[in-house]
Amino acid sequence: MRVQLPLINTVHGRSALTCRFRCGDACFHPAPNTSSNPYVGDVIATALSRRSMMRAAAVVTVAAAAGTAGTVVTAPSAEAAAQQATAKPKGKAARGLRFTPVAPNTADTVTVPAGYSQNVVVRWGEPILRGAPAFDADRQTAAAQSGQFGYNNDFLALLPLPGERGRQVLVANHEYTDEVLMFRGYDAADPTREQVEIAWAAHGLSAVVVEENKKNGALTVVPRHHLNRRVTATTGFRLTGPAAGSDLLKTSADPTGRKVLGTLNNCSGGTTPWGTTLHGEENFNQYFANAGRATDKRYGIGTGASERKWERFDKRFDVAQEPNEVHRFGYVVELDPYDPSSAPRKHTALGRFKHEGATVRLTHDGRPVVYSGDDERFDYFYKFVGSKRMKHGSGRAVREHNLSLLDEGTLYVARLTGDSPAIEIDGTGKLPADGEFDGGGEWIALVTATAKGAVSHVEGMTADEVCVFTRLAGDKVGATKMDRPEDIEPNPHSGKVYVALTNNTNRGVGTNAPADEANPRNANKHGHILELTERWNRADSTKFAWTLFLVAGDPEDPATYFAGFPKDAVSPISCPDNVAFDPHGNLWISTDGNQLGSHDGLFGVATKGERRGELKQFLTVPTGAETCGPLVQDRRVLVAVQHPGEISGATVEKPASTWPDGPGKIVRPAVVAVWRKDGDDIGV
Repeated sequence: MRVQLPLINTVHGRSALTCRFRCGDACFHPAPNTSSNPYVGDVIATALSRRSMMRAAAVVTVAAAAGTAGTVVTAPSAEAAAQQATAKPKGKAARGLRFTPVAPNTADTVTVPAGYSQNVVVRWGEPILRGAPAFDADRQTAAAQSGQFGYNNDFLALLPLPGERGRQVLVANHEYTDEVLMFRGYDAADPTREQVEIAWAAHGLSAVVVEENKKNGALTVVPRHHLNRRVTATTGFRLTGPAAGSDLLKTSADPTGRKVLGTLNNCSGGTTPWGTTLHGEENFNQYFANAGRATDKRYGIGTGASERKWERFDKRFDVAQEPNEVHRFGYVVELDPYDPSSAPRKHTALGRFKHEGATVRLTHDGRPVVYSGDDERFDYFYKFVGSKRMKHGSGRAVREHNLSLLDEGTLYVARLTGDSPAIEIDGTGKLPADGEFDGGGEWIALVTATAKGAVSHVEGMTADEVCVFTRLAGDKVGATKMDRPEDIEPNPHSGKVYVALTNNTNRGVGTNAPADEANPRNANKHGHILELTERWNRADSTKFAWTLFLVAGDPEDPATYFAGFPKDAVSPISCPDNVAFDPHGNLWISTDGNQLGSHDGLFGVATKGERRGELKQFLTVPTGAETCGPLVQDRRVLVAVQHPGEISGATVEKPASTWPDGPGKIVRPAVVAVWRKDGDDIGV
C-alpha cells in the first residue's frame, strides 16, 4: 500500500513533498539554533520604512565603515531619494541584460525570452559511463544508475577541455532523491533494498564531457568519454584538514578516521582557480536515524527513523550503532574532474554545517578564500582564508600542492552590527532617527590549521571540535543569526560579496530572535540579498561594510527594494537561492519557493552604474521545479531544472508535470542550455 502524502499543498512556497525529501521537514521543526546570538533581522529591519519605502530607497545604498576601517558615506536627502526611486531609466539596459523579460507564469516548461532557443543537455538516467544501459524507469537497477546521470541536478560547472575543440567538462551536483517520483508503487514505510541502493547511486556528483553544436548553442553529452565519472553515496572519499584522524571521525568501518564512503545532499558549489570543483554537503541530517546527543540536535538530526529508512540496510546511517558516521558529512567536497581515478576530498578545515555551497577568490598574494553559507533559519555564514599560495603550472607536484590549499588556513564566522541605538529597533521596519541604512561587520576567527597542527580560537573547544561542531563554535563567539544564508559569491569585477538570504517567516515568532538593523521584514517570506564590501576590498580582511542590495517581493509592495532602481521597471522576484555572475559583472539569481504565485526562475540584475538594481527575469522553470545551477557564459546560459513535478500528492502514476519529454513519460530532472537564435552574446 502506497503511503499517503500530506494534504498540505505548499509550505513557505515549497511543496510538502519538497520538504520531506529535500530537507527532512526542517521548517516544521524548531530551529536548531537556540543561542542568544544577535539576529541579522535585528541588524537590518529598521532601516526600511514600510510607510515610506520611496524615501528610504537611496538611504539603503549607504555603505558604512566596518569598525574604524572604511569611510562613512552620508545618506542622500529624502527628496533626492524620492527622485531616484521614481526617475525613469534612460537608455539601454546594462550590457548582458538587454533582453525582453519573461513574464511570471505557471507554464509546465522552461520559458525563455523572445529570440532565444534551448535544449535539454542531459537528463536523469542518461548513460554517461561505458557499459551503462539506456534509461528504463521500470527496469532501473543500482548498477545501471551508477553509470547514469544522477537525480536532482543542482550546482553546475563547465571547465575547459584543452585539446578537444568545442568540448567542455560539465560537473553537476545531485542533491537528493524523490523516491515517490522515481518508483512506481513506492511505499515510504517499506522501501526495498534495490530502491535504496538506486537512491544511493542517484546521489552524489556527475562529471560528463559535453560538445557544442557548431550551428547553435546546444550542448550534447559525449558518452563513454574517459573523463566521464559518477560519484555516489558509496564512493570512497578522503577526509583532510585538522579533524582528519580525530576520534570524532573514527568508526568501526574506518578506525583511522580518514576515509569515508559517499557524499550526500550536495547543493551548490563553486569552481577553483586551480581547476577543481567544490560541492557543499547541505541537509545531510535527514539521512540519519536514532540520534539523541545535544550536538546531533544542533544539526537537526532526528531521534527516530529516517524518512528513507536507509538505516535498515546500512548501520552507518543509524547513529545509535555508529555515532561518529554522521560527523563525516556536512563538509565541502573537492573533486578533480581531470583525474577520474582520484579520490574526492572532504575538507574539515572549512567546517561542518549545512553548506549551501563554496565559492572561491584569491587574495592579493594568491591565497584562496572560500565563502559558504549555512542554510538554516537563524544560522551563520563563514569564510576560510588559506595560508598557502596557489602555484601555476600543470605538473603533478603543482597539482598536489594546489589540492592541499584548503587544508591550511583560518576559518571565520560573520558578525554584523548596525549603527543605530537598540531602542530604535522595534521590528516594524520604521527608520531609525539617523535616517540611514548601513552597517559594519567583522570576521571572527574560529580555528587556524597549519602543517604542524591546529589551534582553536573558541574557548572550551578543541580544534577538531570546532571543525566537527562548527555551529556550536559560531554560537559561542556570538555570530549573527541569518535568514537562511544560501549562496555567497564574490563579484569577480568589483570584489564585492553577495549573500543570498532566501527567507525566514519565523523571525520574531514566540521566543525566536526579533528583527534588527540587518533584515527588513518580520514576515520575511520573500528573502533579500546583502552586499558586503570587505575592508580595502581585500579578501583576507577581517572587517567589512554591508548594505542591502535587494529586498525581494512584488515591486508594488512598499517593503521591497531594488538598489534604488525604479520599482515599476523591474521583475517581481521571491526567495533568492543560488547566485552567479556573467562576464559583464551582472548578478544572476535563481529562486527556490516563489511566494508570488508563479513558477521559480532565473533573474539578472545590474550591480553598477545608472542601471544598478534593474532586475529582469530571464526564464521560468516547469511545474514544481526549482531553478538551480545557474551558469552564465558569453553565449550560453545553463540552468539545472531540479525536482520538476514535485507537488504534494504527485507520484509516478499521477504526475504533476510532464516535463521534459511530454505525456506518458516519467518526469526527469535535467540540465538545460539557452542561447540566442542569432548566435550573438547573451543580453547584448
